Order: sequence, then structure tokens, then C-alpha cells
Amino acid sequence: MSNRSSQYSEYSQHHAHDHGRSPARRPAPPKAAAVAPQNGYTIAHAGKQVRIGPVLFWIVVGTVTVMGAWSAATATYFAFRDDVLTKLIARQAEMQYAYEDRIAELRAKVDRTTSRQLLDQEQFDQKLDQVMKRQTTLESRAAALGGLPDVLVTGSIKPQSRGAGETPFTGVPKPSPISDTVTFVAPPDREARLESRSPAIASPQPNKFAKIQGIDNVIVRLQASLDQVETRQLAALSSVEDTMDSKVRRMRGAISDLGLDMAQLEAAVPRAGGMGGPYVPVKLPADAGPFERQIFRVAVTRAQVEKLNRTLALVPYRKPVVGEVEFTSGFGIRTDPFLGRPAMHTGLDFRAATGDPIRATANGRVTSAAYNGGYGKMVEIDHGNGLATRYGHMSEIQVKVGDIIKIGQVIGLVGSTGRSTGSHLHYETRIDGEAVDPQKFLRAGVRLSAG
Repeated sequence: MSNRSSQYSEYSQHHAHDHGRSPARRPAPPKAAAVAPQNGYTIAHAGKQVRIGPVLFWIVVGTVTVMGAWSAATATYFAFRDDVLTKLIARQAEMQYAYEDRIAELRAKVDRTTSRQLLDQEQFDQKLDQVMKRQTTLESRAAALGGLPDVLVTGSIKPQSRGAGETPFTGVPKPSPISDTVTFVAPPDREARLESRSPAIASPQPNKFAKIQGIDNVIVRLQASLDQVETRQLAALSSVEDTMDSKVRRMRGAISDLGLDMAQLEAAVPRAGGMGGPYVPVKLPADAGPFERQIFRVAVTRAQVEKLNRTLALVPYRKPVVGEVEFTSGFGIRTDPFLGRPAMHTGLDFRAATGDPIRATANGRVTSAAYNGGYGKMVEIDHGNGLATRYGHMSEIQVKVGDIIKIGQVIGLVGSTGRSTGSHLHYETRIDGEAVDPQKFLRAGVRLSAG
């Protein structure tokens, strides 16, 4: 539209039949309106007129034009590029798949973490079970070691205070008590997580790796402690076995050096009273370990030691007097103290004071207890298997014929009765009625007591 259209609109209400007429005169507008500039546009519709300014008019026209152009371009684009929607859908699907893959990956990571935690807990439980089983085994071993009365092994070590001048202990090593180790008791709920236990003191929470390392360190310390206990127990048991083996060898060697028949000595050993029961052969379980096998060997050796002890109890290898031994006359040819001529001395003379106790050197039975010529007051004891001992010049006899004598039992007092020049003990050992050198038996006793 233009100014013409505006002017035309002013006369748009004239009809065709009005042609030829002179238009009606209208009153002149006010002077102010007459001088006002003619800018803007008037839109008439249904007898109504709307006047708008040029700026608003062109904005409306431009907006309509741009929207039309955009609609045309968009329609053209979608008409000629129908795959855009497909690409948009594909991109949306791709994004959805990516999110689903990420979620699946996170879920798998959570599953792996949970599985690792369960595996760590299971491994910890297994290690804990092994430690507890091993501790139980060591406790039973300590009890087994405590059942060895022949040596100073009880299965425990008691702390010993040493003074400044005392020497360190160098005896048989003893196994450590089980109470020396940290006893790790399993919780009532074996599935409970150790991580759930809150510390008593607020401190920074360690990470999972640190917790696992801490648990592993506890298990390692427990195992190391049990290793030390087991090492001491094995060392003690090995020492016991070596000691017993050495003792058996010394016993057999002493009997062999004395020229005695082991079979005859064993046959002469009297049977102990009040013993019996069914015969059950000794056998070692097929699944026995090294410790059990060693315990079995020690038990067998201990039985041999007990049997040899009973056998050697009939051999007079101990001293008949207490204290330091001092011989005033040895066995063999000597100058007779009364006649001054060479004579055979059938025993040993022990220096002792009158009234000192005289003790039996082996088990046996009294066969003589009376005054006997040059022996004075004398006691003779039969030890079986042809062995016998005589004790002369006694001031007092304290046994009688037929008495059963035990090792170390007092049988009389030292004196100077019979053919004697002073207070002393005349001691003899005899084999099948013939006198032999008692020092041979005493040296065997020294050898046996050396271990």
C-alpha cells in the first residue's frame, strides 16, 4: 500500500450510482490534523480502519517473509534429504546403546569387585582354618612331648631369670608353649567382613588394598609364630631322640665292655608285679607325618631304655659309698699289711669313717649277712646271672639273709671288723663265684652317667 491507497480508502465508500454527483462537502479537519505528516498505513476491513506505523508494518512483513522462506527451505530439505530423520534416529539409538554399554560395564565392574571381595574373604577363611588346624596340631605335639618323662621336655618353656654372672642355658631345647603365639579365634559369623569392624579410635579409613594387606600381615605373623614353635618342637624332639639313642648305645656298650651276656641278663630280670593286658602290636599309621614317625621312634627307643635300665639294675656299677671315692688299696697283687708279703687282694678298699652308710650297688637278694673271718662283719648280695657283691669290715649289719635289696639301699655301716688296720670298706664284685676288678664296673658306671 501507499499514500494513494490511503487516499483511495478515504473514498472507498462511494457507490457507482453516485457518479455525476458532486461529492458532499465534508467539514475541514482541524488545522493541527491538516498540518500533521502523512506517515503510516491504514488497514480497512468490514468498515473498520486500523492505522499502523511503517516500522511495525515492515517488521510484520519481514517476519512473515522469513517464516515462509524457512518453511519452504525446511520442506525442500526434508523433501530432498529424507535420510536425515533416519540419521537422527540412528544417532539416538547409538547414544542409547552407548549408555547401555556403559551401564553394563559398570555392572560388570561391580560384579568383579564383589567377586573379588568374596574370593578374598574365602581365601582369608581358608588361611585362618589352616592356622587354627596347625595350632591344634602343635598343641597335640606339645602334649606328646610332655609325655616323655625320660628327658627334660614338657612341651613348654618357663622364663628363667639369669643373674649377671650366670652362664646362658645350653641344655636340651624345649618347645615353646602354644600360649606364646597369638590365638586367632574365628568370629561367630564367618561371613562377617573384617572391614565392617569400626575402630575404637577415629582415624582415616585405609583403602581396601591396605585392609587386605593388614589381614595378610596378621596371617603371616601367625604363621611365622607357629613356625618358630614347630621349629623348637622339632629341635627338642630331635635332641630327645639323639639323647635316647646315645643312651642306648652307652648302655649296650657298657654291658659289652663288662663281658656280660645281654640275653642272660635280660632273662634274669624279675618280672614286675601288677602288670598285664592283651597284646596289641605296635604299628604306625600309614598317613603319619615326620613328627609322628619321630615320636614313634622315640617311644620305641624309650621302651628299650626302660628295658636296659631294668637289666642294668642287676649290674653293680655304682659306688657303695657316698661322696668322693678314695681307694686305700686296689684290686690285685699287693703287699699284705700284716705279713708284709705279696698277696692277692680280691677287692677295693674305700676310705670312709666309722658309721658311714654302705649302699647296695645293684638290685639283688641277701645271701649272707654275718661275721665271716677276715671279712669281719660281711654282707653278700646275689644280683642274678652269676653276679654278686661283698661288703666287708662293717661295724653294723642292717639286713638279713633273704631280704630283697634295691639299688642305693643302706645295708650297713662302715667299720674296721675282721682283718683290718683301720676304718674302711672292703668291696668285691664276683662273677660265677670268682672275684673280678670292681673298677671295671665302676668305669662302666662313669660311662653311663656321662650322658
